[in-house]
Order: sequence, then structure tokens, then C-alpha cells
Amino acid sequence: MTQSRLLDRSRRAVWHPCTQMKSHESLPLVPITRGEGVWLYDDNGRRFLDGVSAWWVNLFGHCNPRINDAICEQLETLEHVMLAGFTHAPVVELSERLSALTGHQLGHAFYASDGASATEIALKMSMHAWRNQGETGKDRFISLAGSYHGETVGALAVTDVHLFRDAYAPLVRAGTVVPSPDARQAEPGETDTDVAERAAQALEHYLAEHHDEIAALIVEPLVQGAVGMAMYHPHYLRRARELCDTYRVHLIADEIAVGCGRTGSFFACEQAGIWPDMMCLSKGISGGYLPLSLVLSTDAIYDCFYDDDVHRGFLHSHSYTGNPLACRAALATLDIFKADDVIHTNKARAELLGDATREAFAEHPAVRHLRQRGMIVAFDVDTVEREFSQRFFAAGLDQGVLLRPIGNTVYFMPPYIVEADDIAHLVRGAAAALKHCIG
Repeated sequence: MTQSRLLDRSRRAVWHPCTQMKSHESLPLVPITRGEGVWLYDDNGRRFLDGVSAWWVNLFGHCNPRINDAICEQLETLEHVMLAGFTHAPVVELSERLSALTGHQLGHAFYASDGASATEIALKMSMHAWRNQGETGKDRFISLAGSYHGETVGALAVTDVHLFRDAYAPLVRAGTVVPSPDARQAEPGETDTDVAERAAQALEHYLAEHHDEIAALIVEPLVQGAVGMAMYHPHYLRRARELCDTYRVHLIADEIAVGCGRTGSFFACEQAGIWPDMMCLSKGISGGYLPLSLVLSTDAIYDCFYDDDVHRGFLHSHSYTGNPLACRAALATLDIFKADDVIHTNKARAELLGDATREAFAEHPAVRHLRQRGMIVAFDVDTVEREFSQRFFAAGLDQGVLLRPIGNTVYFMPPYIVEADDIAHLVRGAAAALKHCIG
């Protein structure tokens, strides 16, 4: 089949996500035929270094042999069984190993398939837990300015990205938005810790007056992704934990994008020395192979539902909950973390990535707020061009790199197997794309 034929068929039959389909009249879809390591290949033999990890999910490269083998082995024994009334070894082992990674602070895993569903689960779990304790008035939620927690109706209640939220506002029971600790908001003379404390004081002021109606605060620890990789000091998480304890509010950590080693520790919350009441995981948990998400919760949350009365049970389900193939992919991913000492070796990779981006962009006249947290590097481009992100994306592809800016924020989030030569290629391609777009 010719490439143009495939693209025509895709435009007619496939409704692509988060996309104005008419844009593909001028910005063609990219037909990918295979992946290997950090590279994606189209049917003309062109290759692109995947600088965004297939939308933040791929950890150890495309077609990783160890994850491939684990899935193939699982295919020979059990592909799926419903988790209502049944169980199986992969889901049990995965739950145990994830709990152990939290030091058993979060001892219970509830499964779904995607990040937004994990958010929905955590919100429902929080409200229902309070109700089971007789606190029927605690049914509202707080999120940070610029937060993104998914695009289903419940998740939109705690998502503060207007493009997503406003279109469906009539369906959404909006929550409360409090100031973000985004370090880019520092006033002259302020540090990132000062910004975090200022945001924490705003949270404290709100909770002091409204805690009786608040079920939970939900945060993306350390990095708010969709608002443009907003990074903040761990001080905010410590203060949020203290305030949630003081005012009897659950703390939900959305580690869907920032967990699994992205920020330099396996869980981002570890860098603040705190644990939430509930933690959402998805994206990288399966190595980028299969849809899988889950919510880890404390014993205290779990115990709120443990009862003879079915109405006090947690009433939520998905057909593919705890799918064995996805769980085996996740177990293979955890095996790689352990065998390759990934958290430690990523420190060297992060240093290479940081050094290369600073050398290329720190003195660029249009670059603002060059920043890094672990294996995430980002900078903002001083431009008013509305089509900047699309033009940069297309120019990057011409250079053999896949980079997909968020508005005017260029970010790098490569797989954890990226090597020095790959980083050099990625940064060169980004620099050429930036030159193409703004000179």
C-alpha cells in the first residue's frame, strides 16, 4: 500500500485524539511502520528519534526484547480473566511489588486502563470514603492552576486547561483551583522555595475556610505536564501533606506522567519525603506497551470500604481491569528497573541531557526558563506565533526528531535507553527546528 493511500484511509476512518482533523489537510499524518529502541521508522525508511517517549509512556525503547518476551510468555498461559471474583498471579505480584516500592505505605491497588480512569477512581474513592465515615458534606475537590488530570467528565472537574474543560463545561462539576507553585512565577529576589511557600499559604487560607466540604486535593508532583512542564520545589508537597492532615483532606498524587522514574526517583513524591493517601499510576507503568492504570491507596482508605454491606464497597469496574498481559508488561518493566539500576544510571543520562540542552539553548535570545527535573527538560520560546508548535513539530521531523511542543514550550522526555549520540542528535534537531521557526 502506498503511503498516500494509507494517509487517505486514516483521515477518512480514524478520528485522531486531541486533533482538529482539518489540520491534516496541511500537516500530514506520519505513517509509522516499526519501532526499535529510541527510533521510529516510516514506510520510506526515514527514522525519527522519539524525544517524547510516545506521549510520555515509553521507558525502555520500542520493541524492547525483555518486555516482548514477558508478554509472549504470558500469551501462552492466560490472556485475560475478569478480576471480579477471580484473580491471577501477574496482578497479585504487581500489586505487591508496587506496594513494596512505597515501603508499604500504599498497600492496595485498584486497576483500570488509562490515566483519566485512574483519576476518576481516586476522586470517587475519596468522596465515598468520607461518606462511609459519615462525612457526607466532603464531596468537592481542589486542584492546582494549570493542572491536567485527564479528559473524562470527572477528571475534567480537576483539570484547569481551558481548551479541554471549557468545551464540556455544561457536563462538569467544577472543583476549586488554587495557585500553582510553578517556579516560573518567581518575583525578583524569590527562590523556587519562596514560590512554593506562597502557593502553600494560599492553599492553607482556602482550607481553613472550606475544609468541611473538601474531599481531596489532587496534584501532579513536581512537574505539571500539560501546562508546559511547570516545575516546582518539593517544599510544596511537604506543606500540602501537612495541610491535608491538619484539615482532614485526602491528598491524591497524580503520578501518571511523573512516576516510574521520570523526575529522578521512582515516585516523584519520594523527593519530598511524603506519601499521599492515593496515588494514580499509568503511562510508563507498562513500559509503554499496553493500556494499564491503577490507584494505590493507604490501609485507612481501604478500611473505609471493608464491610458486610455491598453499598459500602467501592462501586467501580472496568472490563479489562488488571489484564494479565498488561500486568506482565509492567512486571517486566519493574524487572528492568531493578536489573539495570535504572534510577541510578538515569542520573548520568539526565546530566548529559541537561548539559547538552544548556549548551544549545541557555544563551538563545528567544529561550526562557530553561529547566530540568530528572529526565524531563523544557524551555519556553518567546514567540506570539499561534502555529509555533505545529511548525516546530514539522521542522523537527525534517531533522529526524520527534518533538511535540505544548504551546510555546519545547520539552525533551526521551526513553531511558537514550545514549550520548542520541542526545546529541535530539538537541541538534531541536536547535535546527527552533532556527527554522524563529530564526
